[in-house]
Amino acid sequence: MKITCSQSELAKGINIVSKAVPTRTTMAILECILIDATSNEIKLTANDMEIGIESIIEGEIEEKGIIALDAKLFAEEVRKCPPVDVTIESDDNYKTVIRAGELSYDIVGKPGEDFSKIPVIPRNEPVIMSQFSLREVIRQTSFTINEANSNNKMMTGELIEITGDNLKAVALDTSRISIRNMKLKESYSDKKVIVPGKTLNEIAKIVTGGAEDMVEIFFTDNHIIFEFEKTTVVSRLIDGEFFKIDHMFSNDYETKIRVNKKQLLEGIDHCTPILNNSAEKKPFIMDVKDNDMNLRIAAVGNGMKDKVSIEKDGKDITIGFNPKFFIDALRVIDEEEVNLYMVNHRSPCFIRDEEDSFIYVILPVNLQE
Repeated sequence: MKITCSQSELAKGINIVSKAVPTRTTMAILECILIDATSNEIKLTANDMEIGIESIIEGEIEEKGIIALDAKLFAEEVRKCPPVDVTIESDDNYKTVIRAGELSYDIVGKPGEDFSKIPVIPRNEPVIMSQFSLREVIRQTSFTINEANSNNKMMTGELIEITGDNLKAVALDTSRISIRNMKLKESYSDKKVIVPGKTLNEIAKIVTGGAEDMVEIFFTDNHIIFEFEKTTVVSRLIDGEFFKIDHMFSNDYETKIRVNKKQLLEGIDHCTPILNNSAEKKPFIMDVKDNDMNLRIAAVGNGMKDKVSIEKDGKDITIGFNPKFFIDALRVIDEEEVNLYMVNHRSPCFIRDEEDSFIYVILPVNLQE
């Protein structure tokens, strides 16, 4: 095999597909990036058997072939190449030479035929949305996914549900729920899948286009496929039934608060240095009286107080929350003002807009001062 392409194009392709290189595996071949130049295009592929990424790069094929190169070594060598054309040439013994100007690297590859290629999956009725919208949906929900949860696999993924022209994304852990509803430009047949959090977080890193750049999403019983520009991402789905959470939602409330998001975020953020320096982690306390929200924290040897002006409808309330959970939610909301809905100090707080385009549910903590 012998191919030539620009250093920037090669580095971009490697950066995209490397998101699917496993950090730990017993299969050495999966630690590689596959360079496939057996047809009329140059395709880079990585696959950890849960998520696979293919990206086609521009370049010239002087001699067709296929080779698998160690991903870390390959990426490092290309990164060090000067910004000129890079030639990659391999022989029948898989010895590969990477040349860029006067610079040359030798690397021993592996047979490309041994690489676990991404399965060929039928593609029917793509759901089309902008790359910007997809990235925003992930940004505004995925922080709630608990990828490390070994007790409940549903919490390691996110529900993606299509109903007509509405896309709904739901992620949750034991103390909070994130929901994002988004209108699509067209209507589609109903779809309901659970996508691994790792897949969504990696997608968010490589889908860098704007509102005019589209991504096609295909759904099957076992896989979800994202196609955009010259990149394809194929991921296994999480099998099972997602949590039934509809019973948690009601329009009833005892206290409704409208508050400037930036002021509330800054007030809660004041708590975190104290909490981080305290051996005893305590919640921040939201004490609502009339049109003021008093924020306070009590930690060993420290204290904090702040006040935020609000518009209140309903009863006064004193309630405590984990500050990180509130900060996480507020940081992904774009509106200048937010509405908080509460029933009592033992019930969840709902942060939502009037159209329910976003809903964040945060459970309170027991106050023991």
